[in-house]
Amino acid sequence: MTTLTDLLGDIVADVDDVFLFSPSGSFHDRFVEADVDVVVVATENTIDADRFVELPLEFDNVRDRIRFGIEGAVDRGVVEEGDTIACSVGVFDDDPDSLVRVRVTEDMGSGIYDLFVDSRAEPGVIRDVFEVAIELGKKGQKGKPVGALFVVGDAGKVMNKSRPLSYNPFEKSHVHVGDPIVNVMLKEFSRLDGAFVISDSGKIVSAYRYLEPAAEGVDIPKGLGARHMAAGAITRDTNATAIVLSESDGLVRAFKGGRLVLELDPEAY
Repeated sequence: MTTLTDLLGDIVADVDDVFLFSPSGSFHDRFVEADVDVVVVATENTIDADRFVELPLEFDNVRDRIRFGIEGAVDRGVVEEGDTIACSVGVFDDDPDSLVRVRVTEDMGSGIYDLFVDSRAEPGVIRDVFEVAIELGKKGQKGKPVGALFVVGDAGKVMNKSRPLSYNPFEKSHVHVGDPIVNVMLKEFSRLDGAFVISDSGKIVSAYRYLEPAAEGVDIPKGLGARHMAAGAITRDTNATAIVLSESDGLVRAFKGGRLVLELDPEAY
């Protein structure tokens, strides 16, 4: 007769690594003593683990926590496509209480992890802007597709390399992206021309900005228009990250250092 132990054993059978998400030192040591290949995934390596992957945010959603942990491990060369991982996570508390078996697939390397970790702006700000673009891509504006351009980080330089197209509704305000009411405002203003400029900390500096960096030498895929060219150019000349929602094909793209670093379909996110 099959026992519960047998069934649970199938979850960890033949795994390549065990991922411990934000473990205590004592919990980690128990796995090390058992001679298991352990990877610690957390916002900081407080226990000096030999194999560590930085989690840009302590995601409340367990699925996101696991996804970004694995993507970070792929990005850092800790694991590769085809590996099987047992993930120890806390679902109901900070202490580990669940075990999830995951196989690393090609689509886990989306590029979003790199966007969070290696951008100048705070990871939470990148996430909040990204989610606004994703939601706009899914729902549009009053049921119609819209395009939008968000330039995040290095706001002073971005403002110096742009000019206003209209009155800046955020000029005397101190609102930050991530606030539900502010996110609604962003979606409403996205109908109009120009880029949003957002500071490293998430303060909305301006809307309706016309970006003026020279486009010479910026290499973007064929078929992408002026909004994407401006995004590539401004990130080449500043330390900003640009997130673009395309009105024509509905895809969300991100640019850093003058290069396209991410492209995804909001409906698949």
